[in-house]
Amino acid sequence: MTSADHPAPPQHDVTPVTQAVLLAGGQGSRLRPYTDDRPKPMVEIPGTGTPIIGHQLAWLAQEGVTDAVVSCGHLAEVLQEWLDATPLPLNVTTVVESEPLGRGGGLKYAAASLPRPHEPWYATNGDIWTRFSLREMAEFHEERDAVATLALARPRIPWGAVETNEFGQVLDFIESPPSPFLINAGVYVFSPDFTGLLPDHGDHERTTFPRLARERRLAGFPIPQGAYWRAIDTAKDLREAARELGAG
Repeated sequence: MTSADHPAPPQHDVTPVTQAVLLAGGQGSRLRPYTDDRPKPMVEIPGTGTPIIGHQLAWLAQEGVTDAVVSCGHLAEVLQEWLDATPLPLNVTTVVESEPLGRGGGLKYAAASLPRPHEPWYATNGDIWTRFSLREMAEFHEERDAVATLALARPRIPWGAVETNEFGQVLDFIESPPSPFLINAGVYVFSPDFTGLLPDHGDHERTTFPRLARERRLAGFPIPQGAYWRAIDTAKDLREAARELGAG
């Protein structure tokens, strides 16, 4: 039997995603005093010498992104000065909201500055430190013909859990077990059409995402098991990130 009897399956060319938006305008009130003089994405991960946004930009560049738009707000000048003074692995444009637009409005405002508006784009919240294959996520997004795809994480519960049997007898204590629920990991792939569905003001997670979910045009990409993910919301998160970094 020749190879002609078993032709190779057709190859599906995934549209490469080469542009991204980073939402970096939050005040980060729960990270004070670190955020008294800098925006949240400018807080350094202890032991790295690099702020959160520096890690994000390096990751995006490794995943094939050539152009990023950073949406600034709180203490925007501090972030802009760092971007201007730092050698970066990709082209970065900043936009500043003259008034708070909400996450959805901020995404829409920043997306207007993407260099290729008719191509898909990534987006990430400015307080996420993670590493996984964005290319695989983009392929997942395209295979499902989704308008938007959000990464899904399974964080660890910050408390110890108690395992019991049917008689109420304690069997074991489990320190910081993984949550039984997946959560929005704050990293996205969007098709070009998504921009027009965003609100001018407000939160896309209360408007656009529910609408797309009802229409079955919203997909969820589980971050692969073993990939690193952490949202940096509090000083405790910074300490734990530093400990995890030290532990490899």
